Amino acid sequence: QVQLVESGGGLVQAGGSLRLSCAVSRSISSVYALGWYRQAPGKQRELVASMTSAGSTNYVDSVKGRFTISRDNTKNMVYLQMISLKPEDTAVYYCNVKSGLPLQDYWGQGTQVTVSS
Repeated sequence: QVQLVESGGGLVQAGGSLRLSCAVSRSISSVYALGWYRQAPGKQRELVASMTSAGSTNYVDSVKGRFTISRDNTKNMVYLQMISLKPEDTAVYYCNVKSGLPLQDYWGQGTQVTVSS
């Protein structure tokens, strides 16, 4: 069983920055993929940023150039640096790890990000 704990959410004004952190309970050096998702009220959960085991990254168009996903294999940590935040970025952000055979999804409990206009 893999446990994930997110932190770093909060209330920020539009144009501000936040860095989300995700502590993973096992080594992340060989997981299939890491990712950050978000879910706004009344909307479906969407993939915001992902990173493969090889380090390739992918972002939803709405955050390209503003968000950066990164990892620290030595600390088993995943990060999401967010700059130039907009009110539409308001959501609960979830950390995700895909690992194992068969492939399984592991989720954190989520951290609230609120961007005021």
